[in-house]
Amino acid sequence: MSRLISITDAADERLGDYVKLREVSLRKLLEAEHGLFIAEGDKVIRRAADGGYEPRSFLLAERWLPSLEDVLARWPDVPVYVVSPELAEEVTGFHVHRGALASYHRRPGPDLDVLLESARRIVVLDDIVDHQNVGAIFRNAAGLGVDAVLVTPGCADPLYRRSVKVSMGTVFQVPWTRLTAWPGDLQRIRDHGFVTAALALDDDSITLDELAERRLPKLALLFGTEGHGLKSHVLEATDLTVRIPMSGDVDSLNVGAAAAVTFYATR
Repeated sequence: MSRLISITDAADERLGDYVKLREVSLRKLLEAEHGLFIAEGDKVIRRAADGGYEPRSFLLAERWLPSLEDVLARWPDVPVYVVSPELAEEVTGFHVHRGALASYHRRPGPDLDVLLESARRIVVLDDIVDHQNVGAIFRNAAGLGVDAVLVTPGCADPLYRRSVKVSMGTVFQVPWTRLTAWPGDLQRIRDHGFVTAALALDDDSITLDELAERRLPKLALLFGTEGHGLKSHVLEATDLTVRIPMSGDVDSLNVGAAAAVTFYATR
């Protein structure tokens, strides 16, 4: 069993990883400086561990010690801070889901060329800034057989606490990496045999049904930011634009819903 440490003071400096998790600017600074991310909930903590991430510490209500005993036993030297639910809320600034949190070390993403070599269907998230949408797309990708997710430099962090929670930990399951040269990396994707298809309401776009009928052996699906979609220079660099046929005077879906529909149709 890992080291169990009972803590009753919210100001205890050992809880620094968990302080004021609601404050996005503080979290970004802390996570960038220390290379960490937070997993919330027992299932997400377990999926992060199963995904090969190394914990820095655990913050748990006593009730979760038995069910997470096998996870904690993998790292007997990692501290387990045992707190009351009230103290956890005071430290983090919000009601902690089921009284279970863990801080994990980040790790570098896989090499892009290696990732593309083994994939057949991938997703590119271009400047999607809402963490919940990013998490939802990862969950859709995991459930509907997408091989990898690529995020552009301006995209929200898939390992931000809210993204991880909404993804139900599937962000640890689906291989992903952050692109560094955008949209130049589209050519690297194309060099690996992928047809690039952007979801957009262009006049010359084909329907999603038409895309599915082509049964392309290697397909890269691009989704743009929530408000304005993909930028014109990105669309110009893609092979196809694709639209989901709509009715009822609705022109589009939320990007998370659009991703789910697209992943299902092209599975």
